[in-house]
Amino acid sequence: MKILALGAFSLAMLAGSAAAAQDQNFGPAIPGVCIYHHDRLMAQSTAGQSLVTGLQRLQQEVQAELSPYEQFIQTEGQALQQGQATIPQDQLQQRAQALETRYREFETLRQTRTGELRYTLAYQQQQIGQATDPILQALYTERGCGILLSADAVMRANPQMDLTETAIQRLNAALPTLPAFSRMAVPAQPAQ
Repeated sequence: MKILALGAFSLAMLAGSAAAAQDQNFGPAIPGVCIYHHDRLMAQSTAGQSLVTGLQRLQQEVQAELSPYEQFIQTEGQALQQGQATIPQDQLQQRAQALETRYREFETLRQTRTGELRYTLAYQQQQIGQATDPILQALYTERGCGILLSADAVMRANPQMDLTETAIQRLNAALPTLPAFSRMAVPAQPAQ
């Protein structure tokens, strides 16, 4: 779950650094060469922001579901540790086995929910990507691009060659927000 939070933080930091980079003096715009910042689009578009908000909501739901397990495991573990001298050995073993079973249930559920959150994130990012593709194709044609480079591959470029801001504006109009979404089950993988 921290992975998703770090991803959202990274997107926000990237957006800030991209804005700061545009204040620098760059060389001439090269006709036919265009660049696009996908991470910036994800961070600054209203759809991308609704994705972050939705994932935060889902993470809170998962945490609320897992909290009772964590609390029980911690409390019972401490009780068993403190009661080693006073609890009869057979009861101690039974409680330790029950605790181990509960811990395995917790780990299985935690792994399942983490997988669901990752799958949901990937699916929603794909939805934004599908809405963005025709926008980029139109901008590519409108701006007379002969090549479109990912900002990941470009150290510096004249901001006049950057399609990102216009893509964000058009995406905001085409997909102002993602429809409400829930955690999605990870599809079963076929046996090989």
